[in-house]
Parts: sequence; C-alpha cells; structure tokens
Amino acid sequence: MDYKRSLGSQWSNQLRGEQLILVFNRDQIAEVIRLDQNLVKSIEQAFASLATKKIELPPIMRIDIPEHNGEVDIKSAYVQGEDSFAVKISSGFFNNPEIGLPSSGGMMILLSAKTGTPQAVLSDHGLLTDLRTAAAGAVSAKYGSRRDSRIAGMIGTGAQARLQLEALTLVRPIERVYVYGRSKEKAEIYKEDIERSLGLHVVICDHPEAVAEFSDILVTTTPAVSPLVDGNWLKPGVHITAMGSDAEHKKELDNSVLERADVIFCDVLDQSLRLGELRGAEDHILEKTMELGQVITGQQQGRTHESQITLCDLTGTGIQDTAIARHVYPLLLSKEELKNE
Repeated sequence: MDYKRSLGSQWSNQLRGEQLILVFNRDQIAEVIRLDQNLVKSIEQAFASLATKKIELPPIMRIDIPEHNGEVDIKSAYVQGEDSFAVKISSGFFNNPEIGLPSSGGMMILLSAKTGTPQAVLSDHGLLTDLRTAAAGAVSAKYGSRRDSRIAGMIGTGAQARLQLEALTLVRPIERVYVYGRSKEKAEIYKEDIERSLGLHVVICDHPEAVAEFSDILVTTTPAVSPLVDGNWLKPGVHITAMGSDAEHKKELDNSVLERADVIFCDVLDQSLRLGELRGAEDHILEKTMELGQVITGQQQGRTHESQITLCDLTGTGIQDTAIARHVYPLLLSKEELKNE
C-alpha cells in the first residue's frame, strides 16, 4: 500500500515535482510517543554516541526576545552512518503562563542524511523537547544517583518538574517528593497533579534549602538567573540534575555546589562551559568533570561510593533532538499505515 499517497492533506507538494513532506501535529505525536524505558534508552544511546561515534554537532543558535522574556533556539546534530537527522526550532517564552499559554513551543524537521530532503515536519509545539529533556534527566539519575534513591526534590513546579519526576520513576524507586516553587498556588496544583498521576506523596517546602535537606536526587527545573541552591545545603550521597541553565544569563546553582560535588558530568562539555552551570569553572572543577556519554560507555568512572555528591549539568543538545525525532518518526508512520489499511 502507498501510505504516502493515502495521507491526503497531510502531504504538501506546492511545486510540481517537489518531494512530498509529511506534517504531523502535536496531537498526532502525543498519540504515539510515551515517556517510557524505550525513549530513555534512545536518549541514553544518543549520549553514548557522543563518546563513540563521529558526530556533527554545531553550536546552538539562539535569538533572545528580552522584552517578552523569550528566547528561540535552533539545534541539530548528525550521527555518521544514520540515514536521517533533525533540525529543531524551539522557543521558551516564560511570561506565557500568565496569559494561559505554555512557556515552551517549537517544531522539528527530519531530513534525509543522503539527500537533505525533508521527510517530515514534527509540529510538536515543544512536546518532543520536553520529553527528550525529561528522558535525559532519567539517564543522568541512572548513572549519577544511588540505586536506592527514594526521595526526590524538585525546584520548580512547571512542565519539566512534572516530567523529570515521571522520568525518575523509570530508573529509581521514588516514594516521596519535596518541592519548592515561587508560587504557593502552583505548588499546590503540582502536589495535586503528582499525587493523582504518579501516586507519590508530595511535601511543599517554603524554601529550596528544605528540599535539598531531604533529597536523594535533587532536580532544578527553572529559568533562574541567580542561584537557588547553595552547596552548604547538600547532604552526602545526593545527586543533582541541573537542567534549567541553557543560556549565558541563567544560573540555578551557587558555585559552592560545584565545589562540594565529588563528581561532575554534563551533556557536552564545551556547551556547558558556555551556557551551563560550568560557565566560568576553574581548573580544579574541570578536573573532576566528564561528559555523560563517557560515563555511559565506561570511558570515565562516575559515582564510586554511596556518600559522594554527584552533579549533572544538562544544557540540552541537538543529539537529543535527532534521537527523539528518529524515535518517533517510525511510530507515526506505523500509526498512519494502520489507519489507512
């Protein structure tokens, strides 16, 4: 069956002879993708490829829209030998929740690595970015946290605070959650949502120090521009996943956190040095820093004993976007083939 021909209005060939391009909207994508072990594995393999394969990973292009507290990033990556790769345009407009809109948005384009021809437009409005970021957090915890970690601490109450927690439950036996958010009302909503959807007991804290005090795994999920977490608050054995700092002006962790950490890893070192918590790090910090892919592949050793403090700085990379686009594309094609049989 020629499923391309059967998809009708989803295909566009405005110019005679032009290659047809399949367009999927957010609802179609949400129908087939899950934040599950398969997705976590795809993102884990993507990080591993950074350490084992030849990768084309250009610097992130970012456009700032300061008057609307917004930013737009363009990311991409190509893994040598793969038949396709993604280019992503993602936006973060952090005033949007005040007018009832999500803060993140965007789309991905999947292209043939052989011809450069666009194969699909994934008009996901940020869904794939949210899911691949959460999956990266799970990979971070899998390789950085203690296996018996049961208490999660979340700084922030937005979409990533929910998805990061859901992802954590795929790799660690989480039983209780401590959360801090600037808005008490949003923290209450977060508590209700998590207790209903994940069945975990949530404790709202009035200060991030209280979250850090109890956490086995501490996840920071905010667009903060000044530190929210102090290294003096950290207990032995904690793992921190910091995923909010992805631009030169953002920072969630005080420098004392980097000083106290015994082991530090990140997604891409040069990117973390430019955009992440490692920005401006001194040599003695870099001596204990490695990339997540190196830990996954055994090239570097991460946590070696239970009492170590470990930190993973995630800035978000194009390799994750290519990985999730390639992960979801065959799922979408299979769904459409079934619909049109």
